[in-house]
Amino acid sequence: MDLQTLALHAGYDKDSQGTMAVPIYQTTAYEFRDVEHAANLFALKELGNIYTRLNNPTTDVFEKRFAAMEGGEAAIATASGMSAIFFAIVNAAEAGDNIVCAKQLYGGSLTLSAHTLKRFGIEARFFDVHQPQELESLIDEKTKVIFFESLTNPSIDVADIEAITTVANRHNILTIVDNTVATPAICSPFDFGIDITVHSASKYTTGQGLAIGGILVERKNLIEKLKDNPRYSHFNQPDASYHGLVYTDVGLPPFTLRARLSLLRDLGAVVSPFNSWLFIQGLETLALRMKEHSKNALALAEFLESHPKVKKVNYPGLKSNSNYENAQKYFKDGLCSGLLSFEVASLQEAEKIVNATNLYSLVVNIGDSKSIITHPASTTHQQLSTQELIACGVPEGLIRISCGLESSQDLIQDLKQALEA
Repeated sequence: MDLQTLALHAGYDKDSQGTMAVPIYQTTAYEFRDVEHAANLFALKELGNIYTRLNNPTTDVFEKRFAAMEGGEAAIATASGMSAIFFAIVNAAEAGDNIVCAKQLYGGSLTLSAHTLKRFGIEARFFDVHQPQELESLIDEKTKVIFFESLTNPSIDVADIEAITTVANRHNILTIVDNTVATPAICSPFDFGIDITVHSASKYTTGQGLAIGGILVERKNLIEKLKDNPRYSHFNQPDASYHGLVYTDVGLPPFTLRARLSLLRDLGAVVSPFNSWLFIQGLETLALRMKEHSKNALALAEFLESHPKVKKVNYPGLKSNSNYENAQKYFKDGLCSGLLSFEVASLQEAEKIVNATNLYSLVVNIGDSKSIITHPASTTHQQLSTQELIACGVPEGLIRISCGLESSQDLIQDLKQALEA
């Protein structure tokens, strides 16, 4: 089925009332028919609703619909994009292991990888997303994950996905890609060998900045990579916390199953049913909106590229951009999302421009229907040193823009007056 058709129909068989809209099942718990029914659900002899910390009918539709749009086998929704990333990593790695991450990551992902996970005994090693050959020297027998973004935020780089997955598969290592900025409407990472995708649904999925949430998607037939893989013995040995369950023996998608029964159960970063419902509404128009976001971003990038005060424009839709070839290879229909960044001479100049805009909102979110402007060095990446900022492609004079759905001419005019104020 086409993506737009899936966005409207996947995952929902109309309930007993025949409702066209997916209902909001705003409930904490569910009544069991009898003790045997309850026992069978907990033992996975039957599948059904147990408790909303584990599953919920509204969230189930969101998970199935998103998985279908991404081309995956199963998904698990979480309370935020960061919890989806955390679950994806710790579902594969444990104390004493290491992960290899791209240097060009969202600031929150960088601090999670380099600092927070360190307290859990998981070491992070870093490679340049444009130099996948660096991976070979960073991988050892304790490497459990290679993690990067399909379209990086805010450096706006496009990873060579196939080059990275080729190295990962040679070593039988899981790849996790954050596909938040590109979305399933523009990029299909599973087509290029990725194992797990993660998203902040708070961005383009909702589309209006209405709700916080995340989602993790498992590719089809991932069990073939996990089964009897010595790197992931915890998927192949009995789980003492769940009646000796062996995740690769159940016949269900093992990665999301373990994330649900172990991580979501114990850590509780669950999305609310109402937020899942909001995300379902957003998915219906995602592909349509991404075309408009991309069109506006390209028009703005072309204007910025011609302005004398702008040192550099980062947008892979520009033929002059070093990421253009990768964007043509990995992105659909020439679309490159609504996120771009540009560099001016100094920190002071960047601050002046941001403060002089009228139509753009100074906000740290992205993917809203309204246009957003951000100075990453003083906000999302403030915790990084000058050297770390340079390493992840975020110089002090960088300004990030999330192009909304306003008139492109109005967006250009407002930025023009801010640059020349």
